Amino acid sequence: NKRTTNAPASLESMFSALKEKQAMEYPLVVKADTQGTVEAIIGSLHKISTDDIRVRILHSGVGGITESDVNVAAASGAPIIGFNVRPNAKAREIAERNKVALKYYDVIYELTDEIRAGMAGQLGPEAFETVVGRAEIRDVFSAGKTGKAAGLLVTEGVIRKALKARITRDDVIIYQGEIASLRRFKDDVPEVRAGLECGVTFTQNFTDIKPGDYLETFEVELRERTL
Repeated sequence: NKRTTNAPASLESMFSALKEKQAMEYPLVVKADTQGTVEAIIGSLHKISTDDIRVRILHSGVGGITESDVNVAAASGAPIIGFNVRPNAKAREIAERNKVALKYYDVIYELTDEIRAGMAGQLGPEAFETVVGRAEIRDVFSAGKTGKAAGLLVTEGVIRKALKARITRDDVIIYQGEIASLRRFKDDVPEVRAGLECGVTFTQNFTDIKPGDYLETFEVELRERTL
């Protein structure tokens, strides 16, 4: 009983196999008035697939939307695209009962625009990171019974309380959290700018800090995704 495995032929095919595994799927049922239109729609839908999300056609065919089409869509929570076609009464009733979305079109680019927006919505917003400040950790001192604070020299931008923060040692991230407190000459301050020194403590009571580590503070903005 021999077992064979298909080894990827090249690095490129290995990466594309990995990407395919990671991509989310956007299932659809496609019905249209002619076979040529069905093929044109499927071709257009595959073109809007990306490495992150791709269209999966569960079923396609020519003619009106049937009960069988609705059952296939309902099993995967997929919408049905009807291009110049409509459902029969029974199919419409099953669709309402199973909350299957019926989407009607008569222009292909309107169809692809709307499906593209739906796919982007399924992926959720995209996170964009902006570095706000950088600092070098010069020394470490006790803070409270078990805590530690870092003495910093701000080298770029600004260090601000409650910003997201990461600490690197030899360019490897050793901590990611937030700045818990920010002090300058024992006074709590909201921010410290480049060229000045300050003391900070970190959330999660992080204490594995050493002189020579680097601190980076950043903000993350969530933006609506477009494909």
